[in-house]
Amino acid sequence: MIGKEKFHKSQHWGYCNNVAMLVGEGKPGIGGEPLPGQKLKSTYSVFPEGMGSDAPAWVAFDKQVLSFDAYFEEEVPDKNQELYRIRHCKIYFYLEDDTIQVIEPQVKNSGITQGTIVRRHRIPLPPPHEDQFYTIDHFNISIEVILYARKYKIIDCDQFTKNFLRKMGVRLNPPTGRPDDPYTKERQKILDSMKPLRPYERIDTLKQFLDHDGHVLRFFCVWDDPESMFHDPRELVLHYYLSDDTIDIKEIIPVNSGRDAVPLFLRRDKLPKYAPTGLYPPGTITSRTVLNVLGKLGHYILDNRKTGAVHQEFYRDSDLKIGAVINVWGRKIILCDCDEFTKEYYRTKYGIEDFTPVPFKAPPPPESEKMLPPYTGFGSEEDSLCSCMGLLPKPPQKDFKKFMEKDRSGMESNILRFLAKLVTDSPIDKDRKFIISYFLSDDTISVFEHTQQNTGILGGKFLERGRIKKPGQELFKSEPSEYFNAQNLFVGARVCFHGHNFFLVDADEYTFSYMEKHANEFSVADIGVILKKLKDITELRSREIRQVFAATDPEHTKVIEYEPFRDLIVSITDGVFSEHEIRTLGRYYSVREEYEMDLHFLLAVAQEQLKKNNFENFEQLSAVLIYNDREKCGVLPHETCRTICKSFKLPLAGDDLRALLTMFEDDRKQVEYKKLVDGLNWRKNQIPAFQTIKDPLKTEDDWRGQPPSFAVKRIKYLPLLDDLFGKEE
Repeated sequence: MIGKEKFHKSQHWGYCNNVAMLVGEGKPGIGGEPLPGQKLKSTYSVFPEGMGSDAPAWVAFDKQVLSFDAYFEEEVPDKNQELYRIRHCKIYFYLEDDTIQVIEPQVKNSGITQGTIVRRHRIPLPPPHEDQFYTIDHFNISIEVILYARKYKIIDCDQFTKNFLRKMGVRLNPPTGRPDDPYTKERQKILDSMKPLRPYERIDTLKQFLDHDGHVLRFFCVWDDPESMFHDPRELVLHYYLSDDTIDIKEIIPVNSGRDAVPLFLRRDKLPKYAPTGLYPPGTITSRTVLNVLGKLGHYILDNRKTGAVHQEFYRDSDLKIGAVINVWGRKIILCDCDEFTKEYYRTKYGIEDFTPVPFKAPPPPESEKMLPPYTGFGSEEDSLCSCMGLLPKPPQKDFKKFMEKDRSGMESNILRFLAKLVTDSPIDKDRKFIISYFLSDDTISVFEHTQQNTGILGGKFLERGRIKKPGQELFKSEPSEYFNAQNLFVGARVCFHGHNFFLVDADEYTFSYMEKHANEFSVADIGVILKKLKDITELRSREIRQVFAATDPEHTKVIEYEPFRDLIVSITDGVFSEHEIRTLGRYYSVREEYEMDLHFLLAVAQEQLKKNNFENFEQLSAVLIYNDREKCGVLPHETCRTICKSFKLPLAGDDLRALLTMFEDDRKQVEYKKLVDGLNWRKNQIPAFQTIKDPLKTEDDWRGQPPSFAVKRIKYLPLLDDLFGKEE
């Protein structure tokens, strides 16, 4: 019975895949409690949870490693010089998961593959206990551990390891000595006997290397080769390395010079100075001086004083300066210039301030002006010019970047439209109205004539879209012609298109807004330039001008109508200001009035336009507006709503969209976007169209020069006077 109890305590039955079988000693008893005399194995660390700190081992011992110094012997077969080799290594034991890593420090010129010998992982014990793993209990000083059949002798450990093992209750053995490798020791003796070290012969260049590593002086040199066929100078670049006082020279070989391209003119080395009698013969200069003390008997000793040694001088940084001539193995090279780092180095160390370069190259001949043949009249000027640039003609390149930036995008047309009239004495042509469209994407212009009833003149396309040359230029010439650009078109300008003189009398709201937004490109729309120009004219008549404006406003309302304001500016400036500049001035100081439109009328026309263009994305539009309403207050700024509507490409003109957004603004100038979307939704809230509406909202191509939505009616003249002359006391 006693034998059976012992058998049941040591061996246990269990089930695997529903098959009863005998399992090991590690299975606990009922409820997971260990049986009497049973020691449970830890799954991840020798320190199970619940011992010491409540934290798990991978947290409590994170980044804590025990380090042991060890060595192992390795047999060297088939070699008489060494029978075995002693290899020193480090054994690292990671406390967080009981993993072990063995690393051998690399030794220079050892010829052995060193580094990581055993990668980090849990290592099993040698047989017959291969089902268990190494733990911290298996490590101590002056013991041997077997890792995968290789025996490691632990000789010492670091201070952290000693303290940790003592706290664990381990009694540390005294450290042992590290044995030397016999072959390495014998080899070191041979090397020491071949070149013994003496204190007086020690040359320490480490400090110079650490202080000036990567510091290079660069000089631009020239060598006038007398043996060359054409006696042309050879351009060189000299590099002086401050870390070891060496020099290399590289030649700058011009293109198509006929010379072979070599890597270096002079490889990097110390450059010796010439001796008075020329170069020293080989063997004259040695690192050690030998004395014959017994004459013919031939007993030699080293000369400690080096009394008979021949000292050779090398070029140093103090020998290099602009204008100096150095001898590079028989070649006279002139130092002509240097870079900024070299100049700063000589300023700091030697106090040199004069770095005037030595001229060595003749000034390049003036480039001959490239004469282009005159334009022949066939094709465009750009196409004819490309045929003169090479043997294989290429089509003229267009500004693709400008085209992508200024192309139509949603409601941004990037088209400037002006209302124009003909400059003529004909009573019939005086009343003709034209729409001049300037396309910013490719600088082309088109002219469209408005149809007027009972005039006998057919409207429609007056001038095909294209670039228009400025008048007064010769046709067959070599220089490229000048074309009309966006800066030449503004309200009040007179332009001549193919013999037709136009006077620009008005522009649409988009044109005014675009030019004011890009005021750095259009001076007539730059309020800063206009105010400075007006201030220069009226600076000496400030009191008189204030009285004139006050007389125009007898009721002291601080505002005047636009027409009297325009007449005042024209009279003050004597007609120097263009109509566009006056309009910009009026728009800047105008009183923004509410729209005088019927909301019901606007919604009816807008729904009609959306219906014709099959626009039904009202749910998505509402979702985007709600998403941008971060505070969920039901309102959004005017510009935010306008930008979102443009992103959905609403088929509405910019002026009319702005008017609709203004209609739905509250007292704080915030747009109630829910009412806006409900008003535009022609599916759910359809408004019957009026019979009086024959044309929908005006589109960009149907603009006829009507006043813009923000028509300038009244001007606040007091802020203008304050900006010109300062506030009146």
